[in-house]
Amino acid sequence: MAPVPAENHITRTIDLCLRLGDLLMSNGAGAADVTVTMDSVARQYGLRHAAVDVTFTSLSMSYQEAEGSVAYTQMRQVQLREIDYEDLTRVDHLVSAVLAGEVDVAEARRAVLRLQSSGHQRPRWAVTLGWGVMSAGVAVMLGGDLWVVASALVTAVAIDRAQQLMSRRRLPAFYQQVAGGAIAMVFTVLVAAAGVGADPSLVVAANIIMLLSGIGFMGALQDALTGFYVTACARLLEALLSTAGIIVGVSGGLAAATLVGVDLGELAPGAATGIRALAALGIGAAVAAAGFGYASHARLRALPPIGLVAGLAVLVSAVVVQLGLGRLWSVGLAAVFVGLVGFGVARRVHVPPLVVVVSAVVPMLPGLSIYRGLSLLGEGVDGSAPEGILALVTAASIALALAAGVILGEYVAQPLAREARRLEQRLSGPRLVGPLRQRTGRSRRRSSTRPSSTRRPSTPRSSPRAPSPRRGS
Repeated sequence: MAPVPAENHITRTIDLCLRLGDLLMSNGAGAADVTVTMDSVARQYGLRHAAVDVTFTSLSMSYQEAEGSVAYTQMRQVQLREIDYEDLTRVDHLVSAVLAGEVDVAEARRAVLRLQSSGHQRPRWAVTLGWGVMSAGVAVMLGGDLWVVASALVTAVAIDRAQQLMSRRRLPAFYQQVAGGAIAMVFTVLVAAAGVGADPSLVVAANIIMLLSGIGFMGALQDALTGFYVTACARLLEALLSTAGIIVGVSGGLAAATLVGVDLGELAPGAATGIRALAALGIGAAVAAAGFGYASHARLRALPPIGLVAGLAVLVSAVVVQLGLGRLWSVGLAAVFVGLVGFGVARRVHVPPLVVVVSAVVPMLPGLSIYRGLSLLGEGVDGSAPEGILALVTAASIALALAAGVILGEYVAQPLAREARRLEQRLSGPRLVGPLRQRTGRSRRRSSTRPSSTRRPSTPRSSPRAPSPRRGS
């Protein structure tokens, strides 16, 4: 029978679990993942059957050693902070080490405290540049020329710096998104007024995708599918408020452009055709996904695989559109592809799958549909309002299809990975030299303990078989 944990050990373990859950939740992990992680760590340190309660803003954990004994309960508020995939990766590695029995409670708590007290490893100017590269990649993906790419990069840098200043003054995210949409429209109007030949609608569409990239549609849907409805509703409300902020800012900019007599035009993209268009689509998506990963503090070795997965996913979506299955089916199947491939890629580069899949679906966010819907609603022409509403509904459907497709791909990929590991343990080939099957310590012990009557008789020394000749004889 295992020894009963001491009071100090129980409180330290609960505190460790809550701090791990805080780091995971604030960096975009689903409520189900947070709950399983906290319960697994508690079990590893001897706290079996602990009660874990996870919501969007608070975490609580209770443990009672036996019936009638004192119950230990602790709560912790989730600190909403900037997403840092480097911290998420370190927490994931720390949890793996804990479950492997490599660290004790004290050492794990020290590691978590270092993570919480230390800032981001990447400088802030580099993060701002990453957002600019991301928007430039989206502009390339949309088929923009050099002026469009440069304008999108400069606009993204201005949006990030403005939102950073507003965040320091603790303004809500809604107003930050309003400011971001308005700044995007101001730069777009300047590009249109300059008459440099660039399509201004591509600039605002690229920056809308940048503003959408930080919204947690995927986490909200994952929580809803796994039964955490309170957390799902909170995340969905936050996502809707952030999206509404973008709509307010962009629609206000469109109205201001109409007042000053600047025609921004309507963006109605078609399916990419031809080798050059498909190449620009794939390269732009790869750059945008890698830029988002860099701006979110993902590790450098994970950026090339993220870009590759995103580029292939966008090409899959383009091929499905050309087959005539529609926009929703194209992004849904591409998202399933991201979920399937992203799980294996994440294992190869030693990062959580969340880092790969979220970054890879960013280029497919519905920035085009949002801008087109707002521009149609702002025209005020008969018949344009229903089309604008339809475009906004399409944008919401695309976001839902992306989140659902990625989660479905993860559901399929994880059992396949388990079966592949089992098959790999059974098969050792193809081998062209050496033993067909490696003898482990367990197999040697099993053969040594086998009864002598069942062992194969060894060849006696007086065997008539001729000895093998020596080299050089």
